[in-house]
Amino acid sequence: MAKFISSQEAAALVQDNMTVAVGGFITYGVPEDCLVSLQKRYVETSSPKDLTLLHIAAVGDGAEGGANHFGEPGLCKRMICAHIGLEPRLNALAVSNQIEAFLIPQGVASHLTRAIAGGKPGVLTHVGLKTFCDPRLDGCKANQAARDSGYDIVELVQIGGKDYLLYKSMPVDICFVKGVLADENGNISLKGEANITEQLELAAAAHNNGGIVVVEVEKLVQGGTIPANEVAIHGFMVDYVVVGDPAYTRQCLAYEGYRAEMCGALKIPVSEVAPAPFDVRKLIARRCAFEIQAGQLVNLGLGVPDLVGKILAEEGCSDAITLSIESGVLGGVTLGGTLLGGTINPESIYKMPDIFDIYDGGGIDAGFLGAAEIDAMGNVNVSKFAGRVVGPGGFINITQNAKKVCFAGTFTAGKMQIEIRDGKLDIVKDGGSIKFKKALEQVTYSGEYAAEAGQEALYVTERAVFKLTPKGIMLTEIAPGVDLQRDILDKMEFRPLIAEEVKEMDSRIFRDEKMGLTL
Repeated sequence: MAKFISSQEAAALVQDNMTVAVGGFITYGVPEDCLVSLQKRYVETSSPKDLTLLHIAAVGDGAEGGANHFGEPGLCKRMICAHIGLEPRLNALAVSNQIEAFLIPQGVASHLTRAIAGGKPGVLTHVGLKTFCDPRLDGCKANQAARDSGYDIVELVQIGGKDYLLYKSMPVDICFVKGVLADENGNISLKGEANITEQLELAAAAHNNGGIVVVEVEKLVQGGTIPANEVAIHGFMVDYVVVGDPAYTRQCLAYEGYRAEMCGALKIPVSEVAPAPFDVRKLIARRCAFEIQAGQLVNLGLGVPDLVGKILAEEGCSDAITLSIESGVLGGVTLGGTLLGGTINPESIYKMPDIFDIYDGGGIDAGFLGAAEIDAMGNVNVSKFAGRVVGPGGFINITQNAKKVCFAGTFTAGKMQIEIRDGKLDIVKDGGSIKFKKALEQVTYSGEYAAEAGQEALYVTERAVFKLTPKGIMLTEIAPGVDLQRDILDKMEFRPLIAEEVKEMDSRIFRDEKMGLTL
């Protein structure tokens, strides 16, 4: 039977050199009270040290919360995860080689928890071939410390003459996950969470490896009062329960309290969702919306792509398709920033490992993702650039397996001034950094792999649209008011293919009114 302890007592369970697994998706489902106490213990005692941190999705708020609590020099020697873009303290340690950084695709990481729980050698998959995950490139090693470590997390194998990647299992010594309710017997309910990540899988991975399972919850209830179909983790595999401080233990780190419209307990009118401001980001999201057809399953990534959901809501088209986020949430109006992973009025909430089964098998009809760097052959980098080690998140699972993929973002990076006047684009001051590069710092999406698979790929910006061809990317559309040479070709490190007839982007995109979009 589970013991009920404080977050300080939970932190004291962690010993030097342990592998510590932590659940959560960005700011949702984070066992924050336990992580705060673990950081405090280390700062005060210099113990524990040399941990291996395993987490699946990004677990952070871009400031101090979530996995950022592990960002103390010496606390961790290695991290294995999918994304640290919202974990600046860990990012700094990775960039300065104070921690070995192994960054693997999010779907692979979520399935790896199942493999560990099931005593399997790892995850065998095509996901990551010809990207930086492939041992023929970087083998998931995101910095020099990882390369010097002698540790390999992935290997290339052949089955039936075809290439696959085997991402290797590792033991889990202790896990920290968050629930909502715990009864007196240690049974855990997740009812009321905005998404359900890998709580069960991490608990099973630790339990089956002889490790320790710690669950942080919001409230304790009488034994036997949680309905059987709401028990997400049975008490037999829960070692310790922490009833967390309400200041930390909540539905989401990004807001206080409980939002019923985030977990499907009630629905609010979509009219209450504020429209996106009329700027270049909205132009890009509007152009992306034209690539969606009724009845499709659509995935939206972080940044400009997450605005596509708002565009569909503004145009009254949300009900015509199913929006999906790699956290496992289906339907509703997607949210962005540190609220990405949740939606307003979700229709269904799958577990994160389950949604990646659907993704990896080709279930996504259209995926919309960002792009930090793009080269002439259509390769894309989002995982390591501009002095930052970010990681792929779910990007590789989504982009390699979606039937159509659209990379959405501004044409250049950095501070810019672009005005929309009389239905035309006026580039007053361009961004100082070029995104269309001769060579990428890291390959997160392989144009070669996509071309071999016959995948349709577009690269959508506020001033130009390109498509992937077997010979590289081809310019197909430009915005009204844009000069081809000055505003496009002169801002690229290579000359793209140019279609025989370059079209003007739909004029409706550039007017501050509804487009009258139909799917």
